[in-house]
Amino acid sequence: MSEQNLNDQTKAENKDVEHDPHQAEVEHRLHLEAQQASGANWFFWISGLSIINSIILLSGGQWSFIIGLGMTQIVDFIALEVAKELGFIASIIAFGLDLVVAGIFIFFGVFSRKKHLWAFVIGMILYAIDGLLFLVVKDFLSIAFHVFALFCLFGGLKANQSLKALDNVKTHTELGLPPSIS
Repeated sequence: MSEQNLNDQTKAENKDVEHDPHQAEVEHRLHLEAQQASGANWFFWISGLSIINSIILLSGGQWSFIIGLGMTQIVDFIALEVAKELGFIASIIAFGLDLVVAGIFIFFGVFSRKKHLWAFVIGMILYAIDGLLFLVVKDFLSIAFHVFALFCLFGGLKANQSLKALDNVKTHTELGLPPSIS
């Protein structure tokens, strides 16, 4: 086969792919699924970096990641003060509480990845409230990062809703029914 025939065949195949509505639908779905998962993954980052922050603070470090939770930082600072009287046990208790708080955000991450709308919404509300804690100490960089993370979480939420709408249309179409309006 000549090079010209091979180029013509390749162009024809590419043209078929470009105009295949099913292929475009699949690509759109894959994009939405990636966006939904990316948004949900923020819950894991928030949780993981909060635990790292706690380890750093409870072991005497003087810095932390801005993506972390204000709730865990408050627990850690209280523990450091209480540890002056009670010793190391205060830090152990604080770290246990940090794990519980981080675990809640892991929970939201798991269920957001499974496309549960409520997990995105409740997790975002709690994270927004957590961001307000930084107003007390005027940590505007952490507030700004909370806003950025919420924006990314919202992108995942929107993709999640779009996927549910696509599934609704597909289900109704397969049953021969008009798509529902909700």
